[in-house]
Amino acid sequence: MTPFRSRGDAGQAFPVYIASIAGLLFLAFVYFAFGQAAVTRNSAQTAADSAALAAAQDARDQLREGWLTVILDPAQWGEFLEGRGFHDFSACQQAAAFAARNGAGILGDGCVRLSEEHEGFSVTVRTAGVEGLDATASAHAVIEPKCRFKLPEVPTPEETEPEPDPTEPEEEPEPITGLTCDGDAWTIDPDDPELPSAADLFTVRLTGDDE
Repeated sequence: MTPFRSRGDAGQAFPVYIASIAGLLFLAFVYFAFGQAAVTRNSAQTAADSAALAAAQDARDQLREGWLTVILDPAQWGEFLEGRGFHDFSACQQAAAFAARNGAGILGDGCVRLSEEHEGFSVTVRTAGVEGLDATASAHAVIEPKCRFKLPEVPTPEETEPEPDPTEPEEEPEPITGLTCDGDAWTIDPDDPELPSAADLFTVRLTGDDE
């Protein structure tokens, strides 16, 4: 025989039921809030990473373009071989553009050129999440040269050569050798001077604070 449950028992169980539902709703809200915060943080880090890489890649393109302007004068290659011959302003403009594409903005003076030990950029961004939840994140991207140049040795003549006849045509410039990029030797043709691609000249990568 089914036991009879009084209305008093049902009335006592109802507040417990309400409390349980309230607790579950509270836990769901907490999990939702933490989830939204995590999404916002991840979005901020993605924006910072892409902005830092964009700055470094713009600098890498500048290096190649600048190198081409002095390609026939190896004595002026130094700052390009070492990855130093670029302008910060243009690179940071690219960083700001890529941050905006990811729903973020550069935070104050948040695009800074790295020290001389590591050429590249440090970028800090802020992104706005739902319900006013903001998040900041930083990223560092470095530019690493992949090329070396060794000026070929010119043999010392055993005897003093006579002065050239002024009527003789000038000798055509010799190809420039001695440039090695990532283990591959490159020869610069004076008649059609070219360089490897920017990616062959320099590596761009994200790095941590300790590097």
